[in-house]
Amino acid sequence: MTRSDLLRYARVHRAAGILGGTLVVALLSAYAGGTRIGLPFGDGLTTGIPFRRDLPMLSAVFLTAAFGGEVAAHEEMGGPALHRLRGAYVGILVVTVCAFSFAVEVLAVGPGLGVVFVRSLLIWFGLATLSVAAFGPRLGWALPLASASPLVWFGPAWWDWTVAPATDPYSWTVAALASAAGAAATAATPWRRRALLRRRRPR
Repeated sequence: MTRSDLLRYARVHRAAGILGGTLVVALLSAYAGGTRIGLPFGDGLTTGIPFRRDLPMLSAVFLTAAFGGEVAAHEEMGGPALHRLRGAYVGILVVTVCAFSFAVEVLAVGPGLGVVFVRSLLIWFGLATLSVAAFGPRLGWALPLASASPLVWFGPAWWDWTVAPATDPYSWTVAALASAAGAAATAATPWRRRALLRRRRPR
């Protein structure tokens, strides 16, 4: 895998659009993240949730576009070299988006909320990656949206990672588990699953 291979892969897999979309989300959080979204219960905007809490989910869903494209189904059948290339591309994208999202949040509201934004992004990207593996590239939003519902309707609470402090160990454990699960789901390619099944069959 060379740098030119990575650049060609990035051009085909919407790198510019993904980075542009996630940058818009980061800027939107910086300028309007404190705006409260009114909820059906309560007394309107005073009991709503800050816009900033759910914006990392949007960035995470944008990132799943890296798994799509016209040849996504064929790529699933690709060999180890192709999947290493895809893994490197997605990893660089995630690190880049986390870096500029954190930088924008630091400038707008401080490092604490910047860390919370990045942590939420990692959790929702892990869930989005699981959603892609389970339902296909076009439904990367399904599990993140399902996870956001209890946060909106029953939070804030101790398990709500969108409002927990930047150093909260529970939230970081969730981030680690979600990231690991997403990486495992991505690594479980069709040929790897078939190889595992063959090894488990009795002889």
